[in-house]
Amino acid sequence: MKEIQHRSDCPIAYSLDYLGDKWVLLILRDLIFTNKSSYGDFLNSDERIATNILADRLKLLEEHGFIRSTVSPEKKNKFIYSLTEKGIDLIPVIVELMIWGSKYDSYEAKEIVKKLEKDKEGTIKQLREKLLGQTGTNNPQ
Repeated sequence: MKEIQHRSDCPIAYSLDYLGDKWVLLILRDLIFTNKSSYGDFLNSDERIATNILADRLKLLEEHGFIRSTVSPEKKNKFIYSLTEKGIDLIPVIVELMIWGSKYDSYEAKEIVKKLEKDKEGTIKQLREKLLGQTGTNNPQ
């Protein structure tokens, strides 16, 4: 697993120590905005993450409390990943990256971007409530 070594007291540097990796951000994106929740689901993302990198980033996210894994009720050898409250707290950050990227890319804006443009706070609240419901926690604290 990628070792995290904090190089300074700067909050941005601290955040980048965990979130400065594109694969981490794409896994978080998939957990927030899609129904992807398993190793196989993440492997099938358009970006084509390598198996060793995926395993490493899932372990990193879990060990540092951004996600949790549970055994699938259908298949005992399959893990289902979900965001913890710490991971859910990243929704506004991921949303801002998505909005910024959609402003400068040449692709047609996705439906979620259109929703965010109309009502960013309401959409973030809906995403947060949906994901908190998946964690079994209704208390946003």
